[in-house]
Amino acid sequence: MNPSELRSTLALAGIFGLRMLGLFLLLPIFSIHARGLPGGEQAFLVGLTLGIFNIVQACFHIPLGRLSDRIGRKPVVLWGLSLFIAGALISATKDDLLWIAIGRGVMGAGAISAAVSAWVADLTREQVRTRAMAIVGGSIALSFALSLVIAAPIYRVISLSGMFVVLAILGAIAMLVTYYVLPSTHPEVEVQQASLKEVFFRPELMRLNVGVFVLNATQVAMFLVVPRLLVDAGLPLSSHWEIYLPIVLLSFVLMAPAIIYGEKKQKLRTVLLAAIVLLLIAEWIFTQANSVMTIATALLVYFVGFNLLEALQPSLVSRFAKESKGTALGIYNTTQSIGLFSGAVVGGYLMDSHGNLSVFAMGAVLLVCWLIIAWSMGEMPTRAADSKGVSTTT
Repeated sequence: MNPSELRSTLALAGIFGLRMLGLFLLLPIFSIHARGLPGGEQAFLVGLTLGIFNIVQACFHIPLGRLSDRIGRKPVVLWGLSLFIAGALISATKDDLLWIAIGRGVMGAGAISAAVSAWVADLTREQVRTRAMAIVGGSIALSFALSLVIAAPIYRVISLSGMFVVLAILGAIAMLVTYYVLPSTHPEVEVQQASLKEVFFRPELMRLNVGVFVLNATQVAMFLVVPRLLVDAGLPLSSHWEIYLPIVLLSFVLMAPAIIYGEKKQKLRTVLLAAIVLLLIAEWIFTQANSVMTIATALLVYFVGFNLLEALQPSLVSRFAKESKGTALGIYNTTQSIGLFSGAVVGGYLMDSHGNLSVFAMGAVLLVCWLIIAWSMGEMPTRAADSKGVSTTT
């Protein structure tokens, strides 16, 4: 990537990672904090307070993504970040389950994932776009790993209200970066936008939407079980970050050659299929897990495949929907949110009714179905060797 592409990609990855940090940061500590709140003894209300962020996001991904195609990415991202800040401040004002839920709902309404992903596509050439998407996708994994490391220490120092204030401050910094660092993009008025129905039913995009649903449903279901496996293997919960963080970082190193190979040799379909196979292998290793080392091996295999798919899929969505990237990525991110919600609900049900191994069995079945669907994909869109795909103003 040239300096302009790298600067823009890193800035957008930071913004994307910030939103995901707002989602992940509460996971390690909220169920414990909620015990002291009215209604906190009801697991459903606690789960709803955590999950409302994704539920509301799912409602706004498509409208805001489509709006970004029409008026440009920057206004939509600034509006979404302002809602993120407002929601964080609402959650910080009262230590009450209802107000925390309202605040997280407002944070989720600033659903800028589609606009950010489309902005990355606007500001990068096709031959480096998958690498750019890998950096943005990597911010998700890093946010998850970072939340496991810092959540408990921060909570002990500034409590939950203080954590929301910190998120609001980070959101304000992200707004400054958006306004002053990132170039504006203009809607391509000369290109007729595809209708929402046309984008939704485009076969290539439908395959990718099925993929992101399966990817995130199996991820969240898996992480209902993995912490328990680690505890059963003798690793206390407070030490789990010692496994997660190095594995996530190492997975980035291992995935890089595959991304470079796929782009240079134009073998992205092969890399995508191989990544799905890696997820299947990881699910099988989890069923044999009886030690911390076995679980760590499964996690490493899983995260290499997961990070590859987090990079490849949005990049391919932007190539298959050049005239309506925001709309297509809005549908994609909506499907992602539904996958996260479905994986949590179905995974929890299977754990209660059939045990831990049933979660991995479900994941394997879904991944086999995805592999069959993805196998029928044709060649990836030919990239424009000399096109930057960038329209900016300073």
